[in-house]
Amino acid sequence: MPSSFASLPLAETMQANLAELGYLSMTPIQAASLPIILKGQDLIAQAKTGSGKTAAFGIGLLTGLNPRYFGCQALVLCPTRELADQVARELRRLARTTPNLKILTLCGGMPLGPQIASLEHGAQVIVGTPGRVQEHLRKGTLVLDGLNVAVLDEADRMLDMGFIEAIADILSQTPARRQTLLFSATYPEGIERLAQDYLRAPLRISVESQHSDTQIRQRFYEIAAQDRLAAVVRLLRHHRPASAVAFCQTRQQCQEVVEALHAQRISAAALHGDLEQRERDQVLAMFANRSLCVLVATDVAARGIDVAGLEAVINVELSRDPAVHVHRIGRSGRAGEQGLALSLVAPAEASRAQAIEAQQGSPLDWQSLGALRDTPEPLVPTMHTLALAAGKKDKLRPGDILGALTGDAGLPGAKIGKITLFDNQAFVAVERDIARQALQRLSEGKIKGRSIKVRML
Repeated sequence: MPSSFASLPLAETMQANLAELGYLSMTPIQAASLPIILKGQDLIAQAKTGSGKTAAFGIGLLTGLNPRYFGCQALVLCPTRELADQVARELRRLARTTPNLKILTLCGGMPLGPQIASLEHGAQVIVGTPGRVQEHLRKGTLVLDGLNVAVLDEADRMLDMGFIEAIADILSQTPARRQTLLFSATYPEGIERLAQDYLRAPLRISVESQHSDTQIRQRFYEIAAQDRLAAVVRLLRHHRPASAVAFCQTRQQCQEVVEALHAQRISAAALHGDLEQRERDQVLAMFANRSLCVLVATDVAARGIDVAGLEAVINVELSRDPAVHVHRIGRSGRAGEQGLALSLVAPAEASRAQAIEAQQGSPLDWQSLGALRDTPEPLVPTMHTLALAAGKKDKLRPGDILGALTGDAGLPGAKIGKITLFDNQAFVAVERDIARQALQRLSEGKIKGRSIKVRML
């Protein structure tokens, strides 16, 4: 199978851009899927997050676009706003040498007005969540008559989240001659039904979805169910990761774990379906900018999270589906770094452990919790987050915030971390030792000539 992008029939500008972005050889999913996509055939691809699938469908859909026609020609449906934002960012990088190309995200949790205004100006590529795309179709603000390609990204999660009817409704409003590409980490029954109804003679590919032990070290610990929370604390006190995701089965379990960690002075926050979009943005921004050590999440809520340098994944309780287990632990050990996956197994979950063992075809590595160091020092992040009550809508840019901190406030640029902007709020990470000073200087000073309310999270 060819592994170089140069072997593909791509425009010279695309080839040059890929080389500039550092895309030298194809990942297995790209090598298997791109020749099929470029021929215009329908596809069902089984691939995990982090496998390079976004570039696979991205290169494919961008190649077939007509930049002179401003109607929607390609639609990518994603389960969450975070994933949609991530996909749109990647597509913009891939499309940066194509003039007059507009990529628009349509997600819930955001005001409709600005989205309607953007749609009036036209966009060739729409990336969105099913509920919001459906809403625009109902209002007539989005029309899919000229659609060439539909992509269902992380289709299994969209089914988990109850989007199957919305997806069916959206696809029924697109031309029958479109190309449909379905990407999924697991392959539940609902995918088969979707494929039968909406894909035309799709080709199927599956790339290796197991993680080798050289990439991710997996450790399993047998516990009594009542000792679960204490075991999570013990794992974190021993390994002391700067960033870890702890997966729970329910929202209530998330809350219990966070409370147990706070009681032991371990920095943690919950991510589950009950959070409002604003709270969700805040938690994810803090985790990505290193001012939160442990993100405690349900599978559905954690969809689309891709944090560079994630040191560990903890399975507070094993998933009932071994494919979901593979998906969870795959968030650690990205980009050539070795990851760590720690799983707690109560007696009632023994069959889940056996299913994981059967799927990976090798014995599980069982370890003793008692052998771990119990270091009682607090586990706190290196950064603090300051929240500003202004964002993109106020024409605020990352450079304005950085300038206010390093210029007027005189703080060293090396101590300022990631700056994240949303429509009506912004977050900036600063090292702990200058956090109070940064808060005071920003509160007393001005950004772009005006005072902005600032608080420490």
